[in-house]
Amino acid sequence: MSIEKHTNSDLLSLLPKPVSNDHEASLRYAQMIQRALMPDPLILKDKLKDFFIIFLPRDIVSGDFYYVFGNKQKICIAAGDCTGHGVPGALMSILGISFLNEIMKCDLNLNANRILNLMREKIMYALHQTGGCHEAQDSIDIGLCIIDFSTGKLQFSGANRPLIMIRNGELTEYKPNKMTLGIAPVKEASFVNTWIDTKPGDSFYMFTDGFSDQFGEITDKKFKYKHFKRMIHSFEELPMSQQKEHLENAFNEWKGKSQQVDDVLVIGFRL
Repeated sequence: MSIEKHTNSDLLSLLPKPVSNDHEASLRYAQMIQRALMPDPLILKDKLKDFFIIFLPRDIVSGDFYYVFGNKQKICIAAGDCTGHGVPGALMSILGISFLNEIMKCDLNLNANRILNLMREKIMYALHQTGGCHEAQDSIDIGLCIIDFSTGKLQFSGANRPLIMIRNGELTEYKPNKMTLGIAPVKEASFVNTWIDTKPGDSFYMFTDGFSDQFGEITDKKFKYKHFKRMIHSFEELPMSQQKEHLENAFNEWKGKSQQVDDVLVIGFRL
């Protein structure tokens, strides 16, 4: 049968179906709710004069989230990475933000590791996790720090996510515990709390693994964590707004036309 005998509807039926407007509208509304739950970066502006937040969801909604909570004396900053991305990751991120709000509003004087211990308990309880092999394997990796402006001390605790500090041009990496929030480990242990005596001019960075795991268009290889650290170190003397611009440009140039493989979150601040 010749092509002329096909109707327009026949030909259109061969084309791939686009995402429905209703589905996209639902995701956009979910994005608005997720963004509303995350804190206004202006909270940081009142406490930290120089900072940036890079937040690049892979899909419309994100499994990565950032968190800020504080008062005149202390401020808590966290960068979280939930299992998956898109809608499943976003649902986990809402759980994480809700639990952090619940914990912090009860007691802002908790140590950073105690907050992670409590979050793990709440997540495991909410997801009915007891360590069984057939349970949901959802979890949250997170780096969390608390800054006490009255003493100049910073606490850090991490669940699979580190903290980088740069002082006088020297980079120091504070390792996290190799545990996540959720899925009872074989031997459950408390997260470690690290105390840092800060100095004016110290720069700190928390991030998820989306940046370093991105594949490049030209190389078809991951950006890699070592390269990410070297890049941060190379322009740490610049104002944070310029550092953000450099990081975003580097990510976009590396990715090129390749698909973004994961959500990306980077938080940088200078005391």
